[in-house]
Amino acid sequence: MTLDETPQDAPVFLDNLTGPRRPRIALMGEFSAGKSTLANLMIGSDPLPVQVIATQLPPVWVSYGTAPAVIVDLAGNETPCDQDSLRKAAPEETAFIRIQCEEEILKRCDIIDMPGISDPNMPSAVWERILPAADGIIWCSPATQAWRQSEASVWDMVPEDIRAHSILLLTRGDMMVSERDRAKVLKRVRAETDGFFAKTLMISLTQARDAGDDAQLWDESGAEPFVSDFLSIISTLSARLSDDITDVPSETPDQNSVPAPDAAAPPEPSERIVPRRPIAKSVRARPAPRPDPEEDISLSPKFS
Repeated sequence: MTLDETPQDAPVFLDNLTGPRRPRIALMGEFSAGKSTLANLMIGSDPLPVQVIATQLPPVWVSYGTAPAVIVDLAGNETPCDQDSLRKAAPEETAFIRIQCEEEILKRCDIIDMPGISDPNMPSAVWERILPAADGIIWCSPATQAWRQSEASVWDMVPEDIRAHSILLLTRGDMMVSERDRAKVLKRVRAETDGFFAKTLMISLTQARDAGDDAQLWDESGAEPFVSDFLSIISTLSARLSDDITDVPSETPDQNSVPAPDAAAPPEPSERIVPRRPIAKSVRARPAPRPDPEEDISLSPKFS
């Protein structure tokens, strides 16, 4: 059975994930591959500290909003929680942890930070059961041990439709000795994964995180191509979701129905998405103006 097939004992919470929504991107890879650092870099804030995510947690689903954090069980029931109680969420009984915050990238997509696939204390069912809810995946693999057999075995289970909107991101690019070594690893992995991903890229997450307004460090980190390709995928998925909604015959709303936890009108497919990159500080110490002049640049991710 592939992951796009619904098993007979599929958890009830999947039934609630319906209605208008944004694209959902899952961050996956082996334990300590940089998924949580990437999540915080993309979101532009720390909705959940890395040291908390690094503990034995079920999937963490981050979306746009102001609602308090909740723990969602396999039946779809929600229990309010705070960071102190997150560690008490039993992975075998929890579908995911819902976190909301008001960051620009979350107006474009939801981000699901998955547990590491290689964690010996985390049953694979914890991430397998929520994977069908994803539209695309960013798979993190450390450049120093890029694309292991254990990763390839898991990827074999991922449906083709999700693969077409996924990125293989080789993290820890700064750990490679030279540019020649980076190019060599990237060439090998691209050959081994040909047709498996929409893009295969290398990045230094620590350099990208620390770049600030340093355009050179940002470029050296390899973040710019990733931002561009990621936003291109989000744009494609948003357009597809919008088309799906248009094709569905109109029905009388069920007053007793419960909206999906990430229910939201998707962005207009014609809306152009332009990645933000750091530039040299001006007198106002701000990047070029964005569509919303009231935006707080200090909290805005470069992925908006």
